[in-house]
Amino acid sequence: MSFFPGEKLRYAETHFKFRLPWSLLYRPWPEILADAPFQFVPGEEPTLWIVVRDAHRFPTLIEKMEIQMAGAESKTIDLQIRATEQFGFYPVKIGTLAPGRYEICCRFFARRLDPASGSTTDNVKTFNRWNYPGLRPAPLKFHVLAENPPKAPGYAAGETHCHTHYSADHVEHGAAPKVLQQAAKAVGLDFVSCTDHAYDFAYTTEDYTKEAESPMPRFQKLRDEIRQLNGNSSMPFMIAGEEVSAGNSKGENVHVTVLGPETYLPGLGDCGRNWLENRPTLRIPKLMEMTTAHCFAAHPFQQMGLLEKWIFRRGYWKSKDLNLDASHTIRGIQFWNGSRDEGFKLGREFWIEQLGKGNYLLPIGGNDAHGDLNDTTAVSTPLFSLKHSQSHIFGKVRTVVKLDERRNIRHSGLCPVVDVIPYGETKDERVSLDTLNAAFAGDNCYITDGPALWWERDIVHGIKSIVFHARNTSDFGGGFRYIRIYGRKRLPNGKLAREEDVRMESLVAAPSSTDIAVSLDNYAYLRAECESASGHFALTSAAKAD
Repeated sequence: MSFFPGEKLRYAETHFKFRLPWSLLYRPWPEILADAPFQFVPGEEPTLWIVVRDAHRFPTLIEKMEIQMAGAESKTIDLQIRATEQFGFYPVKIGTLAPGRYEICCRFFARRLDPASGSTTDNVKTFNRWNYPGLRPAPLKFHVLAENPPKAPGYAAGETHCHTHYSADHVEHGAAPKVLQQAAKAVGLDFVSCTDHAYDFAYTTEDYTKEAESPMPRFQKLRDEIRQLNGNSSMPFMIAGEEVSAGNSKGENVHVTVLGPETYLPGLGDCGRNWLENRPTLRIPKLMEMTTAHCFAAHPFQQMGLLEKWIFRRGYWKSKDLNLDASHTIRGIQFWNGSRDEGFKLGREFWIEQLGKGNYLLPIGGNDAHGDLNDTTAVSTPLFSLKHSQSHIFGKVRTVVKLDERRNIRHSGLCPVVDVIPYGETKDERVSLDTLNAAFAGDNCYITDGPALWWERDIVHGIKSIVFHARNTSDFGGGFRYIRIYGRKRLPNGKLAREEDVRMESLVAAPSSTDIAVSLDNYAYLRAECESASGHFALTSAAKAD
């Protein structure tokens, strides 16, 4: 959370105000908006979500909704939703749609409820898409896919950075874990790591400005809620993770995402509730001593304003912050944070710099979505204005990790035969925290917003090689604009070359199914990047020579 430009904010909270009689955003209505996953895989019926916040303060009856799709007659859906809770998430199925891209305009009809009697007022309020003051309405845009998103066999695709409604403060809130799980199924994910802010657990659900006696009850409540969701084996696996504010080597606040920590990890440094008292709770090395879970540098170079740096003491990651001299190190760098912006560019360079030092950290992709299934609604200037963008959409940028292979031993005659079965190819297997921990401990993953791009080690014509595989579908642009393979040479003195080489480059259109075998020669590692004809991108981890 931030009161100043730089931090990209999500589902907007508009009812906060100081002890003043005014706020240009304040209305005696709950925040209401329509949201929907940005895509639907085959077999998933398109579903809208009506998100309602603060209805416990402003009880409301949402009577009906009109939806209008281009080229079709408008359709009225009777809702009769009596919204009275602090957080409400209501699904609305809109029927089967043929593959293609759709835009839907939504119009709501709502009445305030009398808190005492429960009866409705006479006045009907209508609004399009949302009732955020001063924010122009925008249609819901989503893609019904003709094929499942391409994915390497034996891999699991997930959202590694997102927030539930346990992350809520003066300017933002997230979605219910159940909503994120169902959205994950709609967009084609295998797992979701819910990384709620450590500092938000430390404040009460009823009043995000009031410090709780302990953060543990809310953290445990999230874990219990997610444990119940994981009882359904047909749904994506959910993880109760955490985003912890920790101190870097300069004493500035940076963020660390943690994959399923054993217990709550404190980090209140930049919570925005302590005015100028924003020193980090713990330095990164101390934080890493408190958990054995995989930790990732979250959006290490996300750009921010000067006031954000000064007041909230936020900073950027340095090489020494990766804790590489300790037994528990940062496992990966989440430099793709929803869009390929300046933060992506600088983070990618930082990751490549670490590869050149022999630090084979994983590239991680995530979205930092707070709800944000379709687009981002946010506070621009607190108390004054809102904004809207297409950044940080849940599940759009995914991290795809290779799961361990299962080896079955059977006997044929006198000789044992080993069958190697990629994980997930039998019906009784499912992604779990154990399998994901093992996957992230490995070195094989890729990050993508569409195509599949992965590698495997092989012997080609008697030479140690890395085989790169690129796959795409027509939904994400079909063929490739380019597939580039990068490597770094090992010098005669044993050190690594200062710069990467482009070992092989396809500048002409490559087909949607492409395999390239590259000999390692004297290269310390090889890695690949690709971009489809429609601009969708993927990038692999580094395949080490040894």
